[in-house]
Amino acid sequence: MSVDKAFREMVRNEIESQLKPLRDLVSRLEAGTADLDRLRTVAEQLAPLAGAVGPLFGVSGGGRGGAATPARRGPGRPARAASVPAAATGGKKRGRKPSSEGGARECAINGCGKPSRTKGYCAAHYQKLRMLEKTNRRPNNWVDYAEPNSVEDIKLPRGRAAAKALAEAKNAG
Repeated sequence: MSVDKAFREMVRNEIESQLKPLRDLVSRLEAGTADLDRLRTVAEQLAPLAGAVGPLFGVSGGGRGGAATPARRGPGRPARAASVPAAATGGKKRGRKPSSEGGARECAINGCGKPSRTKGYCAAHYQKLRMLEKTNRRPNNWVDYAEPNSVEDIKLPRGRAAAKALAEAKNAG
């Protein structure tokens, strides 16, 4: 029996040594939740003051106790704000320039015929425009919001010729 008792004591000691870090962690978590409870009570006590002072600093009166709590939205894109003209917001005007006919304009590139999407160009030519801007090779006649069928398309070199042209442009400018 003494071997059995010694074996049980050895297993018990091993389990205790393995569980000690876990017990320490649990006690620290309990202490942390007590701190969180104290913070929650302080926040609840300050909520009326924040609701009264918040509008002075441009903060909406939402929150747990506020009367102006907005409806919760699910994941995804945020709701659109009230339509404010770009000039009023001071931001840059983006997207398609409105046409006088009300319909979609054609691409600014001669002979393309596709409807324009951004800055007067179809999707493919707009990507070409972005690449030309990025590599500082944008021709002068490729202007934003050009009239339909008014810009001559350019043929860009590919492969080694493109690498050589880019290196020359980098060295020149």
